[in-house]
Amino acid sequence: MIEWHWLWALWLLPLPIIMRLIPAVKRDEAALKVPSFTLWQNDFGQYQVGSTKVNFAWLLPCLIWAGLVVALARPSWLGDVVELPVSGRDLMMAVDISGSMEIKDMEINGKAVDRLSIVKEVLNDFIDRREGDRLGLILFGSNAYLQTPLTFDRETVRTFLNEAALGLAGKKTAIGDAIALAAKRLESNPAESRVLVLLTDGANTAGEIEPVKAAELAAQMGIRIHTIGLGADSMEVTSFFGSQRVNPSRDLDEDSLRKIADLTGGKFFRARNTGELEEIYTIIDQLEPTEKDPEIYRPQTSLYQWPLLAALILSLIQGVFSSGVLSRFNSTKGGAL
Repeated sequence: MIEWHWLWALWLLPLPIIMRLIPAVKRDEAALKVPSFTLWQNDFGQYQVGSTKVNFAWLLPCLIWAGLVVALARPSWLGDVVELPVSGRDLMMAVDISGSMEIKDMEINGKAVDRLSIVKEVLNDFIDRREGDRLGLILFGSNAYLQTPLTFDRETVRTFLNEAALGLAGKKTAIGDAIALAAKRLESNPAESRVLVLLTDGANTAGEIEPVKAAELAAQMGIRIHTIGLGADSMEVTSFFGSQRVNPSRDLDEDSLRKIADLTGGKFFRARNTGELEEIYTIIDQLEPTEKDPEIYRPQTSLYQWPLLAALILSLIQGVFSSGVLSRFNSTKGGAL
């Protein structure tokens, strides 16, 4: 479908005809002086093709004018309607990067890795699936820091996540401060889209606010918090006295995490291995989206350059006829014969 941006410009098409019909004002002196009007008339007004004389004097200028007017009207081609994927989900992710996240009780392809590495691995896939959603990232240890505010730029969120280093925010764990910071950033969002996904492997050991108190405040603001407790139930360690099995998650405060989720209408998840963590984020990936009006657009391709190009080419042709080049060429050809 063709759309005209300035359709009114087409009213200028008959302007040369109107100007032609207006009686010319007679003057004693010619308005235009040329060395030989015969040369002008013969070379451009009437050009002989074989035994037939073709008059281009009116045709080319009219076509040039038409091309310029059509280009001025700015025609464009409208494509089919395209609906943009808009889900309206706003998710803030809070990730623990305290010292305990360096424990290697997780596996990737059979190789033991630290907890933060597996979190990055799983979260990268999670971020890939969130096309059309706004994501934010908070990293916390002894202090909580906002790495990226809510944004559609998933690549930026991924970059800051992958650049996170163990102990960067301190060795301790400030769960309450992370919740408070997320609540502050989500406060201005629509109530139905205020969601925080908090992942930690320990208990609150730092910060200015208790996690449960922060959760109560978040609940008053309508923020839903899903909590994830990360860490294996047992792992084998080797020491001077031989191998023994220990519980690397003995410091994980599951009761507090469960209470935080219950207070805010979220869910508590326990991730003991890579598979469980992937499954948890798949479940979270199915959160109900915020209802928003779908955004649509129609791709638009400008076409004005084509009539403009045609007018330019015709102007060059007119210039060739007006210059007498063809007449001299025909004269030279006739003389040679």
